[in-house]
Amino acid sequence: MNEERGLKTTDMLLAFVIGGVVGAGIALLMAPQSGRETRQKIKELAEEAKEKASDYIGHVKEKATSAVEHGKEFVEEKKSLIATAIEAGKEAYEKEKGRHSR
Repeated sequence: MNEERGLKTTDMLLAFVIGGVVGAGIALLMAPQSGRETRQKIKELAEEAKEKASDYIGHVKEKATSAVEHGKEFVEEKKSLIATAIEAGKEAYEKEKGRHSR
């Protein structure tokens, strides 16, 4: 559940960052300046957006890997408990079977 909340928070953060980048891009396009200056600023803005997206992807991969590892540990723990319960059930069955056969 914490992983879900963490991913939702990062999604919201990413949306905020992307919104800021898009807003800055629109402001650049609307500002009175030469074409060369505008292209340079757009290039810088695109590089910044690419870097932030790359950081976000890395963060999501870390979260996903952590969630998968946590899931594997959970499954292994439950498998062990189930195996123990099955073994206890078999032992109880054999014990009762032995009592009734005498």
